[in-house]
Amino acid sequence: MQRRGALFGVPGGSGSRKMAAGDIGELLVPHMPTIRVPRSGDRVYKNECAFSYDSPNSEGGLYVCMNTFLAFGREHVERHFRKTGQSVYMHLKRHVREKVKGASGGALPKRRNSKIFLDLDTDDDLNSDDYEYEDEAKLVIFPDHYEIALPNIEELPALVTIACDAVLSSKSPYRKQDPDTWENELPVSKYASNLAQLDNGVRIPPSGWKCARCDLRENLWLNLTDGSVLCGKWFFDSSGGNGHALEHYRDMGYPLAVKLGTITPDGADVYSFQEEEPVLDPHLAKHLAHFGIDMLHMHGTENGLRDNDFKPRVSEWEVIQETGTKLKPMYGPGYTGLKNLGNSCYLSSVMQAIFSIPEFQRAYVGNLPRIFDYSPLDPTQDFNTQMTKLGHGLLSGQYSKPPVKSELIEQVMKEEQKPQQNGISPRMFKAFVSKSHPEFSSNRQQDAQEFFLHLVNLVERNRIGSENPSDVFRFLVEERIQCCQTRKVRYTERVDYLMQLPVAMEAATNKDELIAYELTRREAEANRRPLPELVRAKIPFSACLQAFSEPENVDDFWSSALQAKSAGVKTSRFASFPEYLVVQIKKFTFGLDWVPKKFDVSIDMPDLLDISHLRARGLQPGEEELPDISPPIVIPDDSKDRLMNQLIDPSDIDESSVMQLAEMGFPLEACRKAVYFTGNMGAEVAFNWIIVHMEEPDFAEPLTMPGYGGATSAGASVFGATGLDNQPPEEIIAIITSMGFHRNQAIQALRATNSNLERALDWIFSHPEFEEDSDFVIEMENNANANIISEAKPEGPRVKDGSGMYELFAFISHMGTSTMSGHYVCHIKKEGRWVIYNDHRVCASERPPKDLGYMYFYRRIPS
Repeated sequence: MQRRGALFGVPGGSGSRKMAAGDIGELLVPHMPTIRVPRSGDRVYKNECAFSYDSPNSEGGLYVCMNTFLAFGREHVERHFRKTGQSVYMHLKRHVREKVKGASGGALPKRRNSKIFLDLDTDDDLNSDDYEYEDEAKLVIFPDHYEIALPNIEELPALVTIACDAVLSSKSPYRKQDPDTWENELPVSKYASNLAQLDNGVRIPPSGWKCARCDLRENLWLNLTDGSVLCGKWFFDSSGGNGHALEHYRDMGYPLAVKLGTITPDGADVYSFQEEEPVLDPHLAKHLAHFGIDMLHMHGTENGLRDNDFKPRVSEWEVIQETGTKLKPMYGPGYTGLKNLGNSCYLSSVMQAIFSIPEFQRAYVGNLPRIFDYSPLDPTQDFNTQMTKLGHGLLSGQYSKPPVKSELIEQVMKEEQKPQQNGISPRMFKAFVSKSHPEFSSNRQQDAQEFFLHLVNLVERNRIGSENPSDVFRFLVEERIQCCQTRKVRYTERVDYLMQLPVAMEAATNKDELIAYELTRREAEANRRPLPELVRAKIPFSACLQAFSEPENVDDFWSSALQAKSAGVKTSRFASFPEYLVVQIKKFTFGLDWVPKKFDVSIDMPDLLDISHLRARGLQPGEEELPDISPPIVIPDDSKDRLMNQLIDPSDIDESSVMQLAEMGFPLEACRKAVYFTGNMGAEVAFNWIIVHMEEPDFAEPLTMPGYGGATSAGASVFGATGLDNQPPEEIIAIITSMGFHRNQAIQALRATNSNLERALDWIFSHPEFEEDSDFVIEMENNANANIISEAKPEGPRVKDGSGMYELFAFISHMGTSTMSGHYVCHIKKEGRWVIYNDHRVCASERPPKDLGYMYFYRRIPS
């Protein structure tokens, strides 16, 4: 054991001294109560610092607390020691050295490296011909920084040895948090190496597949022995099928099949009928080539499936990623990429755009010392800490450094055109922000727009004091509804965070080309010939803006003037303009078969946008308002008792209705909420609920049980009307008063937040000026009808109104035919030029495809 002060700049680092085994034991005795052996369920972080992206590969290595099992880089371990008093840490370091050259000048022959023992999630090529790796572990005792090399079985107490072994052998904590990571641990099929393939001349076409025994065109599996294309079972992957692939195996005994549509350069879904489980096929490329399939030219598409090598789809991927142009890598602050964790590009693109906004930079990175110093004991579970960590990682330039000159020369000599950039892995951030969310916590591709709203919701719920950076997106929408029969109107306002523009397909300027292309495409598919070059619809932006502003019919409109249903029209205008305007192009829709489709269009998005003409004007002279009368609540007799007795029990949710909605492409949790809040009245009624609520920020949030986060009455939830008694539920009032708050505070907060417990607590903390008023309390207690209670006016929405002139500074593009698959890329304008952020690759953009974007970010131009 030795004392190493130089590592931390502690005086006396050169005066190391040897100690006997007994001295080691005596040194550890005071700290033994704080050293724990990881138990089942403990998350052991040994790949990444809780406050930074330092790892064992970093210069200073990584320090794992032997009590909490949290990891810290050199800059942050002292903070944890001061805050918690935990003294014993395991220091992990991976050393990288150039291999010793042989007599001929080449590296010595490779042999098994016994010096690598850390189970790390790194991108190191441990079989590199040019470098060798050595892992080092030791205990470090603070504050004197004593070091004990590991392993040290003879000198260490048994408990310490066991704890160290358990930490070193622990698995990644993210495997516990993400149930979908089983995909990374599939077994290799025992039939893959010696799979027999019949030389029967079968070639699989690029499209037009259908089951050989029925005419199904979905959930199709290619048998890798004889090339038969047959349908799978319904229960295997939640899609339809008659089980003909399994029948074929029982008849012929051919063991392996690959799901058509899942093939990409990275692999495919392979199933072993003999082994009765999904498997890996290391020789899949060869097995597919036998049937004329080149898996190196496949891309992802709709329904979680994948497109084969359609020329139109490849064209889209090439244009958006600027393939074929020599892109210059960018390095330094603000030019750090995010590594793809497997379909995490939707998150990466949104976060790159978010942290290009100064308000978010100031709120998190600008407050870094305060946020880190006051973070909870487990900073991995704190939203503000993880946002600050990610923002600092992207903006500091610490993880985006250009290769040194010697490396550049070597790359030129080797004709390597793409210097490797480090980038950062958002694994810890993704694990936290997607926690308990059934969609974002999976490894499946997601909708970037839905994640944007999910993030805004998290920022709202975790704002730092009065500062809320998401206010820059917030604006008010004025909705004007007019009864067509009486011509009376009603004006209402709602909060929104993005502008959704419809795609005006009818306004395409190249209709003749589109018709000719569609005829040629259908003929090619029918004859199984290569598809023609894609012709993309060209839509004027002005037509989309016009479609947004046009009146739309209101289905089932109830006119309070007529006290009956009538025809109604609705128009939407901006009651305020946000500081940053996010525009989503509504490219995704549903076909007649309820399969999600994407409009593959080109829209001439402007660099300068003026929407001043969309400013709301309010009630106009001569207009007469509709009476403020709520429609009667009509409940079907078979559901009346169930709805009036609060909501159904969550365990009684009709799962068949949930699955019908999920198969339409809606998030699973949203489907469960729709069925729950419509009282199991069927998929059709639940579908209407989805259409009404799908633009809400918490649309895909997990279902919250009444009394603990969403305690609205059944009538209010389903029909949008307040009950006769607006008194919040007593059980929620009791929860808040048990925390020490006054009863009238609890009632006021719950009524201001629609009886949402979590939001009510936020309301109380954000209204410290609210004082107990005895007259108010007496009146509150003596009146059951909330309509006659005099209440303090609730706080209005926070908006930053201004001019309607904007400048484009970022956009996110999607490749593929559905938000459930494909790839996202972000372009951001920095320092006067466009930069493309494609996962960990950050380069100067040569041809930014502004006409193919999905989400556009505009900043207000000061008037």
